[in-house]
Amino acid sequence: MINNNLGNPQLEVTHVEDVKDGINQIVVDSIQYGNQEMIMEKNVPVTMKDGEILYVNIFRPKKDGQFPVVMSSDTYGKDNKPKITNMGAAWPTLGAIPTSSFTPEESPDPGYWVPNDYVVVKVALRGSAGSNGVLSPWSKREAEDYYEVIEWAAQQEWSNGNIGTNGVSYLAVTQWWVASLNPPHLKAMIPWEGLNDMYREVAFHGGIPDTGFFHFWIQGIFARWTDNPNIEGLIQAQQDHPLFDDFWKQRQAPLSNITTPLLTCASWSTQGLHNRGSFEGFKQASSKDKWLYIHGRKEWESYYARENLERQREFFDYYLKEEDNDWLETPRVIYEVRDQFYRGEFKNADQFPLPNTNYKALYLNNSDMSLSKTQVSNDLVAAYDSESDDDELRYVYTFEQDTELTGNMKLKLWVAAENAEDLDIFAGIKKLDRRGNEVHFPDFNHIEKGQVATGWLRVSHRELDETKSTIAQPWHTHEHEQKVSPNEIVPVEIELLPSGTLFKKGESLAVVVKGNEIIKGNSTPLPNMKTRYEHEDTVNKGNHLVYTGGDYDSHLIIPVIE
Repeated sequence: MINNNLGNPQLEVTHVEDVKDGINQIVVDSIQYGNQEMIMEKNVPVTMKDGEILYVNIFRPKKDGQFPVVMSSDTYGKDNKPKITNMGAAWPTLGAIPTSSFTPEESPDPGYWVPNDYVVVKVALRGSAGSNGVLSPWSKREAEDYYEVIEWAAQQEWSNGNIGTNGVSYLAVTQWWVASLNPPHLKAMIPWEGLNDMYREVAFHGGIPDTGFFHFWIQGIFARWTDNPNIEGLIQAQQDHPLFDDFWKQRQAPLSNITTPLLTCASWSTQGLHNRGSFEGFKQASSKDKWLYIHGRKEWESYYARENLERQREFFDYYLKEEDNDWLETPRVIYEVRDQFYRGEFKNADQFPLPNTNYKALYLNNSDMSLSKTQVSNDLVAAYDSESDDDELRYVYTFEQDTELTGNMKLKLWVAAENAEDLDIFAGIKKLDRRGNEVHFPDFNHIEKGQVATGWLRVSHRELDETKSTIAQPWHTHEHEQKVSPNEIVPVEIELLPSGTLFKKGESLAVVVKGNEIIKGNSTPLPNMKTRYEHEDTVNKGNHLVYTGGDYDSHLIIPVIE
């Protein structure tokens, strides 16, 4: 339904700092609809069953009626700076983020939703924004609080009883968690890029502890709430729990419990943070009605893009307003196949992984550093210095015809360390044009010179869960260490995170293997602030050896779409 409620340019926009606790009559600078009058209730207390008080902000239409609710929750602060300005110049490549002044970072914009007759509720979770409880990120405790606020909102006089959750990153993580508890009035959810397995998707990558974004993010939580001594020390927990033990299992949302209709977004571009969990959420949720939208662009820019707001609203209109709008005819999977930077074709499918996937093997050949469809007969070994920033192995395959690769890839290697009992392996997939130049794509945390796909593995974590592993996606248990002896040759399978890329005839795929990050360092000009993943707590020492040919079937599994 088209919104004809255009705003009045004569209205003076309310400054966010002029809003007081309680009920306010405000004017919001809606990007889509012009200056819009609405009601804002600030710092509304909601009492939990254990007596802890959470605080929420409510934006609602300035008219009588009962409306569906769009809700988001996190511990970033419901009153934090708008337009993600707290990132500022430190994040130079965010792209366009068109929102009203009342939009906290990664949250639904009241300037869009309220004129469309929705109530927007922003929840400050336990331990933040005046709540003195224990701040325990991405935990069942948070989910239980979120559940209570959902049920509270359903009973308010301005609510029609239908609640939908929406939001990016932390705001998506909390959705996966609360939906696993199945609140009765949660009727639909839009987790737009967010993890749901804290161990595998942010604290560790392939068993290697992340010392970059994970530490930066947790330190940021402490910096926001300096007056709260009750914030869980997750950096220390990372050191104390290097394996996937009960501590981390409790941080893995039970996705199969979810039955709520869902529209989730995944991106090829957020590998190492939101990519894996978005796909796993879609695959593992038990919801009968579920949709997956996949892009290869920038996260916040895509979330707030008008075409995606309209996609979100059509979904919510169907489930929260119960409008007959043909939403059910929407393809279950819409995905972008990237060709170049910000250039790709969107396609439709019925499921993910795509049903028309033909998994093929490309074998590594150390004689000429190539990839080929057949394995060479003689054993060959190649070495790289695992402590060098520049030394690497690179294997190249040139396509003989246009080929779409969409889905997970798996890299199997036979490896050894000359003088160590463990190895940290960093693997990447790159696209090269017909002249041998790398084709870059948006990548994690909005950098622009990214690669196709990324993977990591600490070799002592090579144990597989055979019940969950597939031909293209190894699933590592991370529950036991299996150290190696110097020069002991062992097979490993490295999970390369999902991607969707078109390789035209004459273009090439390159596999890169090395002992540290393939894409280096900070995406910001600020010293000592790493906002990419980093893995400085490495076990690497000396030369690593990779064996190919003969008894050593080192190969790359690629998902060819036919």
